[in-house]
Amino acid sequence: MDKNTLISSFGKWVSPINIQKLSEQVKELKQDYYPKKLTTEAYIKFLLVAQLLEFKRLEEMSDALVDEDLQKALGFESISASQLSRKNNQINTLILANLFLDLVWKIKRYHYKNGKNMQLKIIDSSTLTLNLTNYKWAKFRKKKAVVK
Repeated sequence: MDKNTLISSFGKWVSPINIQKLSEQVKELKQDYYPKKLTTEAYIKFLLVAQLLEFKRLEEMSDALVDEDLQKALGFESISASQLSRKNNQINTLILANLFLDLVWKIKRYHYKNGKNMQLKIIDSSTLTLNLTNYKWAKFRKKKAVVK
């Protein structure tokens, strides 16, 4: 998927998010009490872009804002990696948990309405790297031990 397809489709991808409910939670939890430019809504959208583009570091996210279409979609022109790091530490995880549960509920309701009562299964593909010398049983590659 190229960059232009991503930005033109971005509005469709974030449309299931209930922005009004999100804004109410942000206000209630005083998350955007003193926002300079990175509001919680913009932060969540930026995280979605980072996930879709498979960014590995905050610096990559910061550098991606060179794209004017992305700036327009997110509502700000630049952000430093340190500002992103601070927002990561400040965000109330209750907001993210409620957002996740709301989206899961919408998925289940959609499938139920279409006559399919399907189970939703979530797969965690994260890995924990281990020392191969101490954890020979967790051999993943020739020189790497991992637990999935």
